[in-house]
Amino acid sequence: MSLLAISFFAFLAVGTSFLSGVFGMAGGMLLMGGLLYMVPVGDAMILHGLTQLTSNGWRALLWRPYVRWTIIARYGLGLLLAGALFSSMEIVPQQELIFLILGLVPFIGRVLPAQWVPPVNQRAGAEICGFIGTSFQLLSGVSGPMLDIFFIRSPLNRREIVATKAMCQVITHISKLLYFGMLIRGETTDVTTPPVIAIAALCAVVGTILSRSVLDRLTDTNFRRYTWWILYAIGTAYLARSLYSLIQTT
Repeated sequence: MSLLAISFFAFLAVGTSFLSGVFGMAGGMLLMGGLLYMVPVGDAMILHGLTQLTSNGWRALLWRPYVRWTIIARYGLGLLLAGALFSSMEIVPQQELIFLILGLVPFIGRVLPAQWVPPVNQRAGAEICGFIGTSFQLLSGVSGPMLDIFFIRSPLNRREIVATKAMCQVITHISKLLYFGMLIRGETTDVTTPPVIAIAALCAVVGTILSRSVLDRLTDTNFRRYTWWILYAIGTAYLARSLYSLIQTT
């Protein structure tokens, strides 16, 4: 990566980690879109996974008293099932498919009837969340909006949502790194060098630390309201990008 590209990546990593730290999501969507303009899909998945793993790991550490570990264990069961399924097929998504999924996810999550999506604290909710979240993670690099469907409708408060989702994302990003870093090695280049990895980790920690005071000042009502509006804005931008590409190819 050039110095300009590294500088842009560092800025992107801090900003998106800050956004994820406040709302528990949305930052990962922006980071993936930015990376896809810079590097191939395989490298984007690995750099995104490393950055978001650090960001979510640090966030889970900061809010560890609020992590609901029973939900984490049940989420892991769904993750293992999805990981086994994808590993048997060795799917590597194309860039345009990723943009389309990133654009659709916020709207899918909003229109699904509540009875189709059991909250994570209810029976089968966390397991289904783990399977769907991991599937979207391996298809698009992002699963936060899908997790939010199961978390926002639960009775957990904003700190419990952010902390528990962060821990769910930690194990999901580990699965993505294993998938693209070990099983799909041929799809990556030498972009993920130790200096770039170090920058990703440092910027993710900085952005997460800066976000804590903002989350403290948010109310639970505003937390839920702003989360959806941010997701709609990002989703609309990615859908427009996907539509533009479709028009260009016809």
